[in-house]
Amino acid sequence: MIQDQVLFIDGEAIVIDKPAGLPVDRPRDGSLSLENHLGNLTFGFQRWPTPVHRLDRDTSGCLLLARNPKAHARFQQAFEAGQVTKRYLAVIDGIPDAPSGMIDLPLVKVSSAERGWRMTGRPDGKSARTRWRMLASRDGRAFIAFYPETGRTHQIRVHSAEGLGFPITGDPVYGVANGRTMMLHAAQLTVPRPGKPDVHAEAPTPDAFRALGFAGGSGDDGD
Repeated sequence: MIQDQVLFIDGEAIVIDKPAGLPVDRPRDGSLSLENHLGNLTFGFQRWPTPVHRLDRDTSGCLLLARNPKAHARFQQAFEAGQVTKRYLAVIDGIPDAPSGMIDLPLVKVSSAERGWRMTGRPDGKSARTRWRMLASRDGRAFIAFYPETGRTHQIRVHSAEGLGFPITGDPVYGVANGRTMMLHAAQLTVPRPGKPDVHAEAPTPDAFRALGFAGGSGDDGD
């Protein structure tokens, strides 16, 4: 039940651990999305909470919902101003040469009849920056913490595939799915609030990561 996935709640905000496979926006085919669950996340309020940002359908982890329009506007401003701290965990199909670094790769949306739309790195794209740190490696794969400093569509997925040279394991667009869950997880979210405690949540590492031998990743690993 979605109400069992709540990581943080107060009068302004709810953070849930969104399951992989659940889209935030309603799909065109009308299948289930987060919208179908919002009525179960009121917790005594009449108003349904609304998502402040997006996670891809196949990405699990911390998703912020606002409990009233004023809070929604303030949270959106914090995202747009780059004040929100986000930490993602991923397993990638390869092992980088360096232990950490910064990917500075502008992104642009492209489309074709054969492959549909996707994002790619291009000098004339929108600025996109992601810090990363390798946490562990085994069996030809690496366990990576990503710290996006901007919030472009598919940013971490493209930065992994094109910036590091290795796609995220199970990525159906930028890598090879092979029937596997995409190994990208929004592990930590911190949203500052002037005069109030931060909205802060950490989502536990999914079992799919543990199945590949990567079970850690809690806390902040720094730069």
